This record gives sequence, structure tokens and C-alpha cells, in this order.
Amino acid sequence: MSIATEAVDRAAHMIRASAPGRVTMKGDRDPATEVDFAVEREVRDFLARRAPDVSFLGEENGQSGSSGAGLMWALDPIDGTVNFIHGLPLCGVSLGLLGRSVPQLGVIDFPFLDLRYSAVLGGGAFRGDRQLSVANTRDLSDAVVAIGDYATGNEAELKNLDRIRLTQKLARTVQRIRMFGSAAIDLAWVAEGLIDASVMLANKPWDVAAGVVIAREAGAVVTDRHGREHGLNSESVVAASPAISEQLAMLIDEI
Repeated sequence: MSIATEAVDRAAHMIRASAPGRVTMKGDRDPATEVDFAVEREVRDFLARRAPDVSFLGEENGQSGSSGAGLMWALDPIDGTVNFIHGLPLCGVSLGLLGRSVPQLGVIDFPFLDLRYSAVLGGGAFRGDRQLSVANTRDLSDAVVAIGDYATGNEAELKNLDRIRLTQKLARTVQRIRMFGSAAIDLAWVAEGLIDASVMLANKPWDVAAGVVIAREAGAVVTDRHGREHGLNSESVVAASPAISEQLAMLIDEI
């Protein structure tokens, strides 16, 4: 954990101290800033020095290294890049360690909110030094549920049909829907009990590796949209407090 914490310290300092700079469009409405690339380089180089036997997967430059032990870092240098570009504080660095495709530890830092979340598999989830536990909401009608961003790029209109149906069903059922624009925030706030569930119909390992272990260690049920255990190759993620997880799964099955 100390290596991951130091890596995230470096990343958080860079995010806090830097303006977005030049923006590169990786696809339709899919930007990356100079800071995204700089943070990923810094963290990749640091981890290569401190843990040379662990492979690395970053959002901006892909995978490097190999690991006979089956270990891999997964980094989103700035989760919530669009928020960062617009000066919204809902963004931060997310670093997870996967072992045989299962998240083993995670550290998430939101520099502009002064929030740090962490977890080690089997060791509980924490905000700073305070141990976390999911909310005890019992009914979806009392739940606040976060949803992931709508799709952009190729086939976005088709992909968004499910997202729109999900939004409509949730709007008829839950207390409130929220869209924070950051998978890391969604999962960390499920862990902290600030929201009751998060549904993302698309995700990448770097988006959620850290958040999944943090949410699970706080007591959340974390699956894909079909109810299967979430793993490295999952294409969606649903995290919820146990009391409402089955209700939410039934609702998602209807879309």
C-alpha cells in the first residue's frame, strides 16, 4: 500500500498544481489534457522503479511491462477529465492493483476536495483514517443512485438507448438520480454511504479498479449489469448497498 500511496501523492500534487494546458481529443468529445499525460508518465515511471515486476495499464498510453505473478497496476491519471477542464472539483487520480484480474488494493484522491480513499482486499475501506461502511437504505424509493456518463463516439445513439431507459426507470423509482462525471467518485461515495448505488453501463479497468475494491471492502455488492461478479473484463459495473442490490438488479434487468 505504501508504494501506491506515494504514487498517488505525486499524482495529486501534479493535478492540484497544474492548469489543464493543451487538450487532445482522443475521439468524439473524449479529451485528455497535458496533465493527464504528465501524471500517467510520472506514475508509470515511479511504479516501474519501485515495483518493476508488476505490469502497468494506463488510460492514456496503454499497457507496459509483464508480471509472472499476474499483478497489474491500473491507473486513471485524472478520472473526470471533462470536470477538470471546466474547473469542476469532481475529479481525481485512481490507482488500483489487480491480481489475477481481481482488484487487490485501491487508492483514490480528489485533490480539489481534499479527500483520500483507500482499501486493501480483506482489510476494510477508509476515507483517510476513518473506516467506511455503505448506507443502510432499505428501499429504492429512498435511494440516491449515481449513473455513468452517456456515451459519445461510434454508435453513441444506439448505446444511449439503454442509458435513457435506465434513467427513465430510475426516475420513476428512486429518490434522486445523480451524475457526477467520475466513476471513482461514484464508487467511493457508495463506499462512504453518501449515495446508495452506482450504475455504469460502460467502464474500463482504469476507471474502476480502485473503486471496486474500496466499495467492496465497505460492504457494497459489486457486479456487472447482468449480476455477474465484476472483474477485469467486465463491460459494466453496478455497486450497491446489500439491502437494495436485488431491487436494483431487477430494475436493470428490465431495460
